[in-house]
Amino acid sequence: GKAKSVIWLFINGGPSQVDTWDYKPELEKLDGKELKGFDKNTGFFANSVGPLMKSPFEFTPRGQCGKMVSSIFPKLGEHVDKMAFIHSGYTESNNHSPALFMMNSGLPRMGNPCLGSWVTYGLGSESRDLPAFVVMSDPLNRGLPKGAAANWGAGFLPSVYQGTWLKPKGDPIDNLNRPAHMDDAQQTRQLALLKKLNGGHLETRPGDAELEARIKSFELAYRMQTAAPKAFDIEQEPEHIKKLYGIDEKRCDHVARQCLTARRMVERGVRFVQIYSGGMANQRSWDGHNDIQGNHSQFAGETDTPIAGLLTDLEQRGLLKDTLVIWGGEFGRLPLSQKSQKPGRDHNPHCFTTWMAGGGIKGGVSYGESDEIGHHAAVDKAHVNDIHATILHQLGFDHEKLTYTHNGRRFRLTDVGGNVIKPILA
Repeated sequence: GKAKSVIWLFINGGPSQVDTWDYKPELEKLDGKELKGFDKNTGFFANSVGPLMKSPFEFTPRGQCGKMVSSIFPKLGEHVDKMAFIHSGYTESNNHSPALFMMNSGLPRMGNPCLGSWVTYGLGSESRDLPAFVVMSDPLNRGLPKGAAANWGAGFLPSVYQGTWLKPKGDPIDNLNRPAHMDDAQQTRQLALLKKLNGGHLETRPGDAELEARIKSFELAYRMQTAAPKAFDIEQEPEHIKKLYGIDEKRCDHVARQCLTARRMVERGVRFVQIYSGGMANQRSWDGHNDIQGNHSQFAGETDTPIAGLLTDLEQRGLLKDTLVIWGGEFGRLPLSQKSQKPGRDHNPHCFTTWMAGGGIKGGVSYGESDEIGHHAAVDKAHVNDIHATILHQLGFDHEKLTYTHNGRRFRLTDVGGNVIKPILA
């Protein structure tokens, strides 16, 4: 494969394609008109369907490729020549939790292994001293994504492949440091006894994945005592790097720290890093049902400088060619307004935009098209399975052959679908 690791920026809540990367001049012309024949159950609020609504943001051509980009991404727009846009994404649910499970695990229900688990199952870890798969969620007390930890669960794969969630406040991982009264020799003896007891317990329960994972996590935790604090210590970074990511800028400091941590992780051999933008306690995410202009301005402001900084930094360190960076949410949003004091947009499973950069992806290209108003994926439609097949391909897998037998049948991330999106590969 071209890529060795993945950084997935999960744009939690469902970003609007027509207000970010999918420029629709026709929508401007039709602003305020009713969409005839529209199925009011497409979104979530059938009683609040308004007329077609143009984007409140101006689009301008950016980069050598001239990609039309919304004004909410002044810094990210500088990087379009690194990005491959998929404008024809579509999914199977208009509800956050099932759509999140779909985007993470390829099926719209919980209990299946997520992409990060499949990748670490297939490739293992490059680091003995850090988890292979790390997840960061919103650090401003706005909650977890809908579906919470099921989004980074290993499902029926051995539990050792689940994501390690980093706590947004305080120590990223609880109980990592040994008690102050204990020295290294004492701790080593204690862990040896624990391993012996757990091992004896396991002999009477062969194949108990939970117990095997617990044994392995004790071993990893011991090694992480020295490795993890170094990886998380972004104060070691020079001032110009902190500035590049937007650290100490009030509106984006929290995401800047996460993006810089992601680079430090990947640099140290962590295989898969997922960062969620925004949380779903009271919909405080990109879920712009009310005031799409204010909502997307805020969340783009939180992420624009940090993600642009991450791309610049990965490239200048020679890491971008080996690191697949993904930007996208669980679905798109409707080209119609959702009636509110300040109009918003409702969920749209029929069309979304996602982009990838690095990891052997062709830059400055767009694949697929939505219809003229951005309502449905129209040309070269890309199902979630196709996006997953493409990510696995870049990591060196044939998505049809990465399988695991469970309950008497073979399962895979792409279920019975999936075609690699070849035009975006370098």
